[in-house]
Amino acid sequence: MVEYTHDIQMKRLFDLLIAIPLGLILLPLALTTALAVKLTSKGPALYWSNRVGRNNEIFRMPKFRSMRVDTPAVATHLLNNPDAYLTPIGPFIRKSSLDELPQLWSILIGDMSFVGPRPALYNQDDLIALRTEKGVHKILPGLTGWAQVNGRDELPIPEKVRLDAEYLSRQSIAFDVRIMIMTARKVIQREGVSH
Repeated sequence: MVEYTHDIQMKRLFDLLIAIPLGLILLPLALTTALAVKLTSKGPALYWSNRVGRNNEIFRMPKFRSMRVDTPAVATHLLNNPDAYLTPIGPFIRKSSLDELPQLWSILIGDMSFVGPRPALYNQDDLIALRTEKGVHKILPGLTGWAQVNGRDELPIPEKVRLDAEYLSRQSIAFDVRIMIMTARKVIQREGVSH
C-alpha cells in the first residue's frame, strides 16, 4: 500500500513537472486556437463535458470546441453524420489534436494525468462497466494512453479496455514516457484519429 501511494505521488510530481512549463510554452498557441474557434463559429471557445474520472467520479473536462453548440452530447461515432456538426476549423484542430490543449488544466488540478485511459463520457455505460470490471476505474484518466497509441478512435470498446487493463498492470514512469513519445509521433503523423 505504501509503495502504491508512493507511485501515485511520483506520477503526480511527474505530471506537474511537465504540465507547468508545457502550459507556459503552449499558452500563445492555446490563445490563438481559442480566438480561431471564436471567430469561425457561434458559441464559446471551450466545450466542457462531463467525464468519468478515477473511481468513476464525474469531472468537467475542457476541450477547444470543434463541433457546433447544438451537437448532441454523445460519442462522435454515435452521431448519424458527425461531419455535419463540425465547425469550419473543427477538422483541423481535431487532426492536429489542438482541441486537447485545455486538458493541461485538468492535469494541473489533478483530475487527469498525462497518461492513463482516455476519460469516458458520463453516458458511455458499456465502456464504464467494462473498465470497472477490469479495475481500470481506479486510476486517473489520461490525455493519452496505451489504447490511444495502439489504434485511438478505431478500436472497438473491448479492445480499448483490454489495452487499458494492460496499462494498469504495466504502469510506470518509464512506460508513461514511452507512451508520450509514441503519442507525439502519432500526432505529428496524424494517425488513427477520426475527423
